Amino acid sequence: KKFGAGQEVASELLEGAALVQAAIGRVRDTRGDERLAQWAATLSDASLAQERRVAVALDADLHRAMAVRADRGDATRYERVLEVVVDPVRARFGAWYEMFPRSAGTDPSRSATFDEAAARLSYVAGMGFDVLYLPPVHPIGTSFRKGPNNTLEAGPGDPGSPWAIGSADGGHTAVEPGLGTIDDFDRFVETARAHGLEIALDIAFQASPDHPWVQAHPEWFRHRPDGTIKYAENPPKKYQDIYPLDFESPAWPALWSALRDVFLFWIDSGVTIFRVDNPHTKAFRFWEWVIADLKARHPETIFLSEAFTRPKVMHYLAKLGFTQSYTYFTWRNTKAELVEYFTELAAGPGREYMRPNLFANTPDILHEYLQRGGRPAFKVRLVLAATLGASYGIYSGFELSENRPVKPGSEEYLDSEKYQFRQRTWDDPDSLAPLITLLNDARHAYRALQSDWSLTFHDTDNDQILAYSKRDARAAILVIVNLDYANMQHGWVRIPLAAWAPKPGAPVRAVDLLTGETYAWSSDWNYVRLEPDTRPAHVLVIALP
Repeated sequence: KKFGAGQEVASELLEGAALVQAAIGRVRDTRGDERLAQWAATLSDASLAQERRVAVALDADLHRAMAVRADRGDATRYERVLEVVVDPVRARFGAWYEMFPRSAGTDPSRSATFDEAAARLSYVAGMGFDVLYLPPVHPIGTSFRKGPNNTLEAGPGDPGSPWAIGSADGGHTAVEPGLGTIDDFDRFVETARAHGLEIALDIAFQASPDHPWVQAHPEWFRHRPDGTIKYAENPPKKYQDIYPLDFESPAWPALWSALRDVFLFWIDSGVTIFRVDNPHTKAFRFWEWVIADLKARHPETIFLSEAFTRPKVMHYLAKLGFTQSYTYFTWRNTKAELVEYFTELAAGPGREYMRPNLFANTPDILHEYLQRGGRPAFKVRLVLAATLGASYGIYSGFELSENRPVKPGSEEYLDSEKYQFRQRTWDDPDSLAPLITLLNDARHAYRALQSDWSLTFHDTDNDQILAYSKRDARAAILVIVNLDYANMQHGWVRIPLAAWAPKPGAPVRAVDLLTGETYAWSSDWNYVRLEPDTRPAHVLVIALP
């Protein structure tokens, strides 16, 4: 990826040579070792053209030779003993709201404090949310600090990214001075609890170049062949302000204990819900160990995995102990995509261990559907997230239909809050806050919306209309959504009349929780008409016999 992006890969070629060299003698059949030595020599030969060395690194024969010489030095065997884990209800059901507390003040030139951010708690609680999720609240490094829109040069007043953790003011167990002190944070948590909100905290195990660990524990980081510490990359993106930790360094026992203690520190401050940043880029066995250790001490803890990666890896993290997982919901927008994906989540074997949390947007993800569709599209995605998933979330600004990307084709926001303070007009008359409140009220009132396994899709004669239901012993919730944010769509929806009717031959009475309107349906197929902005969806409750 780096070579394809036109970047220098001299260091990576030397790392590759070391990997190949280490594989020599790893298997009993040594007939291929001589060729491995030749490959290693070519990769490390700086006198050769980089193109030739890269071609060797990507050679299929080399890949096959390395595959049969996998490093099994840390392999282990275990007896298959399975445990039953009982989690709190919030693990299965909850509405999340993500907020940057530093943007919650009235002065756009500085960070808001926790005391100022506490004034926003009644707003979040008033919309019916259960969890308030905060990005990292730790001190932010100054070395290579990013400016607005991820520019490489930060001005004197630019706050930097909260994920560039660590400065002279402390690391993962300290608070960014602009927000206040740890006592201020504790008071913020207590105030949130008084509003009926649980605080979820972002845990990002990485460090800025200014983190105290960089000087005190350089052995906890991965180094290049020239001795410098590697910064994070996702080619062509570079994150010069972030150093990844080396979870498999020789000093791993001390590192793992220190990271476990980070969780314990924040648990002592009243936080029991953690959103974990990019866990798939860290050692899987670390997560298995640390989550088991923490849940043995604090069984009430919840861990949300933010791993947008291959399905197998997402499932594996869930099996290792993560309570919930982000999903591909953002990138599933057509009827066929939604039906296929949510049938898999609700009825596939993975439902036994992987609980989805449907975030309609995040600070990193502004999908093209929202960019193009504006306010009607936000309504559609909100209804889908809140009713398809027992757990769902939005990032602040969603209710204001913020949909400007930094550039065409990008999912990054223009003037992203990750790199600057953002002030918003929360009392905008076009805000979706009233709709959010209605949906969250319905989620609290009806148990059918508090779990995922009963999800059933229903036939429609229009591929722009999606219909599905969830049910418990008392009621079914039937949701009908117009997926077309630009045009009115109408058609026929098929319901299981015989199962839902109060008695044979009687009509089904359906009450729309969004409008209060009542419908009486006396046949399996029923007509609906949905307008993008004024009526994009029905959320109907049907009392069951």
